[in-house]
Amino acid sequence: MMAIATILDNINKANDIKKVDSRDYTRLAKEIRTFLVSKVSKTGGHLASNLGVVELTMALHLFLNFPQDKLIWDVGHQSYTHKLLTGRKDKFSSLRQMGGISGFPKREESDCDAFNTGHSSTAVSAALGMVKGRDLKGEDNRVVAVLGDGALTGGMAFEALNNAGRLKSNMIIILNDNNMSISKNVGGMANYLAKLRTNTRYTDFKESMENTLTSRLPGGKEVVNILKRSKDAVKFFMLPSMFFEDMGLTYIGPIDGHNIDDILSALRTASRINKAVVIHAITKKGKGYVPAESQPSKYHGVTPFCIDDGKLVENNAGPSYTGVFASSLIKIAKQKNEVVAITAAMPYGTGLSAFRRNFPDRFFDVGIAEGHAVTFAAGLAAEGFRPVVAIYSTFLQRAYDQIVHDICINKLPVVFAIDRAGLNGRDGKTHQGTFDLSFLSHIPNMVVMAPKNRWELDAMLEYALSYDGPVAIRYPKGEAYNGLADKKEPIVYGKSELIHKAKDIVILAVGNMIKTAVIVSELLKEEGYEISLVNVRFVSPIDKNMLDELTKDHSLFITMEENVRTGGYGQQVSDYICEYKKEKIRHMNISIPDEFVDQGGEDELYEKLGLDAQSITSRILNELKTR
Repeated sequence: MMAIATILDNINKANDIKKVDSRDYTRLAKEIRTFLVSKVSKTGGHLASNLGVVELTMALHLFLNFPQDKLIWDVGHQSYTHKLLTGRKDKFSSLRQMGGISGFPKREESDCDAFNTGHSSTAVSAALGMVKGRDLKGEDNRVVAVLGDGALTGGMAFEALNNAGRLKSNMIIILNDNNMSISKNVGGMANYLAKLRTNTRYTDFKESMENTLTSRLPGGKEVVNILKRSKDAVKFFMLPSMFFEDMGLTYIGPIDGHNIDDILSALRTASRINKAVVIHAITKKGKGYVPAESQPSKYHGVTPFCIDDGKLVENNAGPSYTGVFASSLIKIAKQKNEVVAITAAMPYGTGLSAFRRNFPDRFFDVGIAEGHAVTFAAGLAAEGFRPVVAIYSTFLQRAYDQIVHDICINKLPVVFAIDRAGLNGRDGKTHQGTFDLSFLSHIPNMVVMAPKNRWELDAMLEYALSYDGPVAIRYPKGEAYNGLADKKEPIVYGKSELIHKAKDIVILAVGNMIKTAVIVSELLKEEGYEISLVNVRFVSPIDKNMLDELTKDHSLFITMEENVRTGGYGQQVSDYICEYKKEKIRHMNISIPDEFVDQGGEDELYEKLGLDAQSITSRILNELKTR
């Protein structure tokens, strides 16, 4: 049977959408949504956010000329339609796969991707820099930043808006307002935007006044122009506040973010203003696919699913580290009233939704504001509480100064539950958690731990919530390791755990790498080598006593960690061996190269980076042969 031709079939490169008849825009939007649901159901990815910006993206592509004009997506996980309209339609089966197209904007992928993004609240800053660069070069291309309303809880967005208020050149900021980040937005900015969404008195009054004056009054157009120049008085009278106008930005909206004509009209108006202009567009996250509309948080980032009913494809995995953390924290909080939990807009992803249900008064969602989350925790700790900040490794990078200045200098008992540590697979470079051991373990007063299995995570959390100082516990995404269940030595400050004692060769494995180390030990045993195995537990401080003991009857030290080489545990061991003149010790540092790791399945990435059991075993055997 011959396939029915679609409008989308004729869009194969940037700017092809301009050839589409305006009467077919609605049909094209429907085709795009059908395409996205079909592809993401197989590959997984960010679905709800992309379904919500289809018409907005279409309007931007009708308005802009690529690649001359610059479109910067905040976060970037909502750029799928943009990729479709810029010649990457045939590559969507490879979305988020190794060697395929990224789930985020990627400059190496297309010259229509103006800026690589993966974290929130960055777009306005980057766009403002591009505007200044454009003006310095004497060019006249357009620059548009698209950010979600959730991004306005991030301090960097406010810093950029404050700076943009002084701009004397055109720049367009699209505020994509769906009342969501990943979960429902919180705080004063969310309340303010809600007032703007529901208050149409100003817009209705303005339109009525303009129509009346221009149609019935001689010279009405001039009167309208005069009134426009003093429109602030009208806005302040009609609206509760005009935050954006107060900052020096021109505000247009709110408009229907699913009405292409309205969006185009706003874009044309905005492009004629030599200032930074905010277009406030109201959209619905998950639009066009009922499961995503009804549960936008669940379908924000989704694994493969059945299109008919939206049910996720089951993988029959055991408890995840996130789930173990969530259960353990609730158990401890029932015994200790001083335990409180903090998230930066990710209660579902970090497992804190269950804590919120059990202890609503002791749960705090501060929005997309990681730096604030950390210092907020510092304040709570200073008042005698035991805050647990649950956060992804990649997002904790955004709060480095607060960790140093507000937590560690004050030596406050804040626990960092660092989820998604190590390789995270499909989200690629911006989301791999491969730097936390490096940027945490060198900070004085900070204790850094990594559990070998699900039971040890529970024990470490209990230990951390009784320790008098800051503690970071890092654990990976996915199923919690259930091996070595019989090895449950109590957690003692700075002490590693000797799992198996032999001679000559020792593997010191950090956290999630212990399960790989067990397999490597078995493979080496088949080759005739008996291996000592150490569960590192503490990356800061390192167990120097254990290292000293091991040097007495071991000549080959092998460290294994899911972190970049520089600043990691292995480098600390190397420094110790060198400093204390352990000349007879050979050290192999099994770690992630000092590079950004692209997307792919976890197993694929382990193999590519040489972190899988077979690759590590081969490397060790080659080393043993050359000795």
